[in-house]
Amino acid sequence: MNLKEKYFTQNNIYKVSKNFLREIEHLRKKHKINLKTKNIALLILDMQKYFLDKDSHAFIPSAPAIVENIKKIQNIFLKLNLPIVLTRHINTDKNAKMMKSWWKDLIRENNSLSEIIPELMNKKAKIIKKSQYDAFYETELEKFLKKNKVKQVIITGVMTHLCCETTARSAFVKGFEVFFVIDGTATYNRKFHKATLLNLAHGFAIPVLTEEIIINFEKI
Repeated sequence: MNLKEKYFTQNNIYKVSKNFLREIEHLRKKHKINLKTKNIALLILDMQKYFLDKDSHAFIPSAPAIVENIKKIQNIFLKLNLPIVLTRHINTDKNAKMMKSWWKDLIRENNSLSEIIPELMNKKAKIIKKSQYDAFYETELEKFLKKNKVKQVIITGVMTHLCCETTARSAFVKGFEVFFVIDGTATYNRKFHKATLLNLAHGFAIPVLTEEIIINFEKI
């Protein structure tokens, strides 16, 4: 298996995502897609240059293809004045814990690649720094969500099978209803992506397409 695979492109992302959905539909159909215009937040995880810059060793080939979909969802939330959280993964030797021994290279704050890509930066979004896969771990995320009376979260960003999946599981355990965007998340290859969708659809989250989110909000 090639570790890095460009399974999403601007031209095929809709078709590939529909195929992913088709394979997990038997699990998803047990749940209703009922997004609310109140008590909902958008989480955009780790859309940093470290993963989006082609010159970075950690570049995710499929990540550029999801930017436009995330922007579409973000624009809906901006229009409705709903909470948006952008996470920025930053490590020090002290807070890295197992990340240091597992990955060796850490994302340092003074590294320009640690910055969130400008396409998704917005002054209305809450930026939260995190040190582990789980965006709730030792951060103010849960406090922020509860302060805004959030009950549902939509998860987008990178990587599908690491930070996105771990955060989705954590959100579920903390009592949030989780919606996981199939074509708004990306990782190194389709096998990782598909495995996450199967795992989450079985016990933690409702996988959705960007178009389904847009249609849902248009109906309200």
